[in-house]
Amino acid sequence: MIPIKDLNPSRSIPVVTILIIFACILVFTYEMILPPDYREIFIRMFAVIPYEIMTGTDIPPPDPLTPYGNLVSYQYLHGGLLHIFGNMLFLWIFGDNVEDRLGKVKYFLFYTFCGVVAALVQSIVYPVSQIPLIGASGAISGVLGAYAVLFPRAQIVTLIFIFFFVDIIILPALLWIAIWFFIQFFSALISVTHLSMGGVAWYAHIGGFLTGVLIAKLFFRNTAEERELT
Repeated sequence: MIPIKDLNPSRSIPVVTILIIFACILVFTYEMILPPDYREIFIRMFAVIPYEIMTGTDIPPPDPLTPYGNLVSYQYLHGGLLHIFGNMLFLWIFGDNVEDRLGKVKYFLFYTFCGVVAALVQSIVYPVSQIPLIGASGAISGVLGAYAVLFPRAQIVTLIFIFFFVDIIILPALLWIAIWFFIQFFSALISVTHLSMGGVAWYAHIGGFLTGVLIAKLFFRNTAEERELT
């Protein structure tokens, strides 16, 4: 189930979303031009290491931003072309409307905060893990949570795959995001039996998403309803 676009035009240019996408692509390009050994060192210097977060210990190589500063920097690192392409696609489709509703500064702070909480949740679930956590998906999950609250009736043009059957359908945003969240939740339950394994940070997705839902409900839902009525 791959989103192609939403049928929910924004009223302004999503400057912050564009800048975040540009920053992620720029950092990823730098990662790719590094030799493999240096790339691994670079990632470990700026990624979130759950063990470091939970113990306050900086495992070599040293973190220039300290382990806690990496709660922000990890959001701009990615592990491969599919990783960054998927994240940037989701951010482009869902981020513009949330940015439009929240405003530029609030949106950036919201996005970053969701990413921080996502990494903390992942670290709490896997407190002894020394596997680097990288990617914007925790923050983007928060954007999805806010989108579900603020634009539940928006429509998402979706590419679906069922065995050899491929089609394009239109789904309500609330249904689309509910299916997405069920996949994250179910995958997280399965992954808990493989605590030492790397892979997708499912609990970061869940933590970021629930943070986005909560913030949107507490601070922005009433504003959205008032605007729809005027």
